[in-house]
Amino acid sequence: MRLQSKLSFDNTSDAFAYKSDAELKKAQFIFSSMRYPWLVNLGIRLTPTLIHWNFPITGLIRSTIFEQFVGGESLERTATVVQKLADHHVEVILDYGVEGKATEASFEQACKEFIHLIEYTATQPNIPFISIKLTGLARFQLLEKLSEEIQLDKNMAMVNLSGITLNAEEQTEWLKVIERVDRICAAAAIHKVGVLIDAEESWIQQAIDAVALYMMEKYNHEQLLIYNTYQLYRHDRLQFLIDNHTYAQRHGFLLGAKLVRGAYMEKENLRAQQMGYLSPIQPDKEATDRDYNAAVEYCLAEVNSIGTVVASHNEWSNEFTTNVMSDSQIPLDHPHVHFSQLYGMSDHITFNLAKAGCKVSKYLPYGPIKDVIPYLLRRAQENSSISGQTGRELELIQKELIRRRITTNQHR
Repeated sequence: MRLQSKLSFDNTSDAFAYKSDAELKKAQFIFSSMRYPWLVNLGIRLTPTLIHWNFPITGLIRSTIFEQFVGGESLERTATVVQKLADHHVEVILDYGVEGKATEASFEQACKEFIHLIEYTATQPNIPFISIKLTGLARFQLLEKLSEEIQLDKNMAMVNLSGITLNAEEQTEWLKVIERVDRICAAAAIHKVGVLIDAEESWIQQAIDAVALYMMEKYNHEQLLIYNTYQLYRHDRLQFLIDNHTYAQRHGFLLGAKLVRGAYMEKENLRAQQMGYLSPIQPDKEATDRDYNAAVEYCLAEVNSIGTVVASHNEWSNEFTTNVMSDSQIPLDHPHVHFSQLYGMSDHITFNLAKAGCKVSKYLPYGPIKDVIPYLLRRAQENSSISGQTGRELELIQKELIRRRITTNQHR
């Protein structure tokens, strides 16, 4: 067990050791392009239409943004990336990048793929978790309707249909959703693979929270298997996390908490403005940062009964976490604490955390290009709107290119 050593996120030699010169230069080009919001917005508008029309742009997407942020078009093609990360003591969270489907056949196919993914993951020592999205297993409109009616008070669990006005067809549909998620979680329990249930838009999140809590209560008694995701850029999530933990303690199960800031801010604020309700988003970045670190502190204070995935690209929050662990004499490789960043982003955080002895992973989606387009467009939009983060990525890439004597300052 290793306690904290000196942690620095400025070491580019460790951060980019897994990238070739060509890969590093390609990353520089991609992040440079994302600094132009007009270009990103144009791509966001045109790409889905061009894909739908079978316009020949998949080759360009595959060789640029897809290779930067996605592990491959199939599970088997992720093996090269997984091994490369393992060589540098970085684990992997695998995600079959399907979302926003609309048919029972597609939901069933996704369920089978997730179970296959769990069975594969169980054979790989470097993959402790998989990630799932409920919109890959359930119709968005059904989740939205349920979320309007489900009230998760401090009693929390609300997966039955009592008091919810669904017609007979919708009730059958909802029970099939629960059954699919249960099959996935049952497979995870058999193979001892963690399942992270992603957060999504606030207007479908109540239904997702209900399913996640139900599965945690069913499967998290002996070991941490199922995790819900808490988006701390929402002003109600810190208290919701605390209430979830109180409920878990009362009912004798372990809480799994993946802590993120969030990825739907612009969409959330726009919808709230258009529909005339109070936005669930925090009033400013400072409030988000405050609640995020407060959530980390709360979870670490309850480390024996909460499993925490610190899924953050914020250097301060990652450093804050390691400092709290050090002050509390929690080993950096504690089994209930895991760090994670998205593949293709924040390598300076991931690989330097690994070097310090933390349990850290890359979130690695895979799937056909047409299926992961929503994920890729979010990454592009996120990097264009968080200009400081994109600038930091470029600064460190440039520093490493100079260190490798591939470029000089005048070429910046």
